Amino acid sequence: MDVRRLRMLLELSRLGSMHEVADALTTTTSSVSQGIAALAREVGAPLVEPDGRRVRLTPAGRRLAEHAVTILAAVDSARLDLDPGAEPAGVLRVAGFASAIRASLLPVVDDLRATHPGIDVRILEYEPLEAFDLLARDEVDLALVYDYDLAPAEWRDDHDVRPLWSREWGVGVPTRDRGLAMADLADRDWIVNSRHTADERALRALAARAGFAPRVVHRIDSLELLDDLIHAGRGVGLLPRGRTSRRGVSVLRLGDGAVQLRAYAVIRRGRDSWPPLRAVVERLVA
Repeated sequence: MDVRRLRMLLELSRLGSMHEVADALTTTTSSVSQGIAALAREVGAPLVEPDGRRVRLTPAGRRLAEHAVTILAAVDSARLDLDPGAEPAGVLRVAGFASAIRASLLPVVDDLRATHPGIDVRILEYEPLEAFDLLARDEVDLALVYDYDLAPAEWRDDHDVRPLWSREWGVGVPTRDRGLAMADLADRDWIVNSRHTADERALRALAARAGFAPRVVHRIDSLELLDDLIHAGRGVGLLPRGRTSRRGVSVLRLGDGAVQLRAYAVIRRGRDSWPPLRAVVERLVA
């Protein structure tokens, strides 16, 4: 249904004269008449009837004019929402891993409250593979994901990838073992991420450098639970350096064999012209 014709019908309901509608919309009376006739053919019902020298809407015309108010308001709102020069406003859905949400997204959300209060950021905590799936289905607008330098992500052709930051990781061990090297852990049970494969891929690359294949026994998503298992002597696993682990757990620095976790903001290619998304991404990468 042509929104220009709906606008003609709505103006006709207000003004009652095709000549006045033509003046209001800067067109000709003939164009208005043809537009209303075409709209009537589209809906399969007469929309106007003579009323002396003027016309009036039929019951079907009045009903369609009522719908036109809502439809045209929605179209105007959509145009404003998508205007690159407009004040950013709308719901922005972000899927990301916990560390990036804490370190990068929450400070941006706080800033937006003051600078662009019309942006409503909805946060969903997901690991990268899950976030990629949501982004592909257009169920989120932005994904905060990570990989490791030893286990790089495989980007899709439609991914627009913006690097955010990197962080060194080491091996979490009971504090009594903090003097050990990677090769000394060959006979230990290992703990990897249950929701993302990059952790295990990076571990296997590290272990291969040290001359062994790790025996993966546990798969855990929570770093806090990983701490608990390490403290209980149930295994060892990769942990970020600089994070405060529970008492009794230390993170070995791997020196030249260190592994870097790398965080990224990922959107669908060509989507960054939408003002709310552009405002958030610009702040994330600043």
